[in-house]
Amino acid sequence: MEIDRAGLAEFLRHRRESLQPEDVGLPRGQRRRTSGLRREEVAALCHMSTDYYSRIERERGPQPSEQMIAAIAQGLHLSLDERDHVFRLAGHTPPIRGASGDYVSPGMLRIFDRLQDTPAEIVTELGESLRQTPLAVALTGDLTAYTGPARSIGYRWFTDPAARELYAPEDHAFLTRLWVSGLREVATLRGPGSKAAHLAESLLAQSEEFRQAWNLHEVGIRPRETKHFRHPELGDLELSCQTLLDPAQSHSLLVYTAVPGSESAEKLALLSVLGAQVLR
Repeated sequence: MEIDRAGLAEFLRHRRESLQPEDVGLPRGQRRRTSGLRREEVAALCHMSTDYYSRIERERGPQPSEQMIAAIAQGLHLSLDERDHVFRLAGHTPPIRGASGDYVSPGMLRIFDRLQDTPAEIVTELGESLRQTPLAVALTGDLTAYTGPARSIGYRWFTDPAARELYAPEDHAFLTRLWVSGLREVATLRGPGSKAAHLAESLLAQSEEFRQAWNLHEVGIRPRETKHFRHPELGDLELSCQTLLDPAQSHSLLVYTAVPGSESAEKLALLSVLGAQVLR
């Protein structure tokens, strides 16, 4: 496939101009003359330089890589159909759709963008954090920075002792059963050769604790609504977790809240004041 530079530039300009800052979680600011988003705003959303993005809109520069096109599609909050269209305009085959993908739907992103004052994260069915609000990073650390199998909290639970420090010790036994039960269900659903199946095979080879729990063949264990965190600076927090599921992508939006007036609510308020940069 060859790149359609004019078609790609025109489509991106149209999508950029049709979006407002509040649509993507940005402040509007004063004296705004641009009809839609500025190029520098889109570039920041896509984690690339303004010059690089601008050249694409001006039909210049080298052919954008698949990684760059994926970043642009996510930054512009494109639907899956729009994302696939942009890939084709850029001369690439669109990624395979399905639960193994990291592409977050625009509807899920719109909700997520409005939760910046709340601990919230978007995770895959394998417990891989795709997006975190600043307050979520302050609560748990940057979980999006992991690569490979370690992206999964279930994998880290059995291979990295530090992963357990965030959770109250009295919950560890239950969480072990929860992660194993969930992985068994996903591996069965996705079948042999799936990412989940490979994750299970790797853990069976590495962890005796995982093997023992796996051999129990437990399924159907679900997360408790109340979670007990142990923050390195603030101590114990008891938070409720509400979940919104995107069935098309098998992504979940997790939102953590505290009972108003509780000690945990006071600690969350302090966490928001101190911020992720201070505590992490």
